[in-house]
Formats: sequence, structure tokens, C-alpha cells
Amino acid sequence: MSYPLLKICGMLHPENISEVAALQPHYLGFIFFKGSKRYAGAVSPEVLANLPENIKKTGVFVNETQDMVLELLNKYHLNALQLHGAESPEYCEELKLSLNRENAGNVQLIKAFGLSDDFDFDQLNAYVGLVDYFLFDTQSPDHGGSGRQFNWQILDKYTLNVPYFLSGGIGVESAELLNGMKDQRLFAIDVNSKFEIEPGLKDLSKLKAFISKLS
Repeated sequence: MSYPLLKICGMLHPENISEVAALQPHYLGFIFFKGSKRYAGAVSPEVLANLPENIKKTGVFVNETQDMVLELLNKYHLNALQLHGAESPEYCEELKLSLNRENAGNVQLIKAFGLSDDFDFDQLNAYVGLVDYFLFDTQSPDHGGSGRQFNWQILDKYTLNVPYFLSGGIGVESAELLNGMKDQRLFAIDVNSKFEIEPGLKDLSKLKAFISKLS
């Protein structure tokens, strides 16, 4: 398997989900944050159950109670949990323990951070060993989906060996820059709003064009 992998986030409509799944992304993201224009709470669990097994169904949560995270994990049979709020290392540790108790220790934990030019990477140290991946997004009050790209050069300050997802305003035009990135820790590219006809409805032609440009 070649890296980075591809995660397509903010899925909503059953037919569109099926069409996007046919493009064989490695992750599909479903946002369970009621403040999002892409809130997936009304999506039927059957829609996710019919997805190919090799696609990791990812639930995106923002400062959610752990009971609700676990409830939706079981309802939708999620393979990964993306924590996109201000979840503390203690929260992540408790969630990891809960997953192990539920025999769901193979569920991946992704902790997202909104980056700005003055982001303090030292705060990530406390999460090492508690999460499988970090996700670096553009800092925004809406917890993602801003369509804006942060300055990727600040990743030069990232010194940990934890692999990461790169998110935030990535579009078809970003492919060349992404192909030039040589960071072995770049595990996956996370796309969303730049590939939409409307919030939650993905543009297949743009996705196909992007995938074809990625080396």
C-alpha cells in the first residue's frame, strides 16, 4: 500500500456515499457534531454497513461525551474515531480504556488539532501513546470544514514520530504540492469542502481528477 492514504470526510447522502466509496478511498468520514452543516446523525447505519470492508468508517466528534461516542461506535460499527475538539489526554486515555473493555481495541483513535502560525507543538507530547494518529487542520471556530489551508511550512516544527493526517482546504490544485512532500509521517490526506457541490454532497469529477494527480 502506498502512502499517503486518502480520507474523504463529511459524507451525508446514501447514493453519493456509494459513488464515493466506489473510488476506493481508505477512509470515509461521518461527522457526528450537531453544529456541523454535514451532521450525519440521520444517516442510516445500513448505509455504512454496505460499505466495502477495506474502507475505514470514521466517526468525527467534537467534545462529545464518551457514552455517546461509544453508542455511535456500536450503532454504525465505526473503525476509527476522530476527536476534533478540545479533548484532553485524560479523555483520550479513558476512551482507549473503554474501547479495550468493549473488545474494540482495534478501533483507531485520531486526535485533530487546528494549526495556526503560532501553534505550540509541545502540547502534543501528552497524547503520545494514547492516540494512533494526529490530524492537522486549519484552525477555525467551526472545528474544520473552513476550506482554508494553513501554512504547511509550520510542520517543520513537528518533531514527534506519530503519523498524521493532513487536512484543511485541500483541493485538486493541491496535488502537486502534496506530491512534493517527503515527510514519511504523512499517513493520509483528508479532503472535504473543496470537493463539494454543497455541504455533504461530494463532486465525483473533482475527486477523480485529484486521485489521478496524486503520485
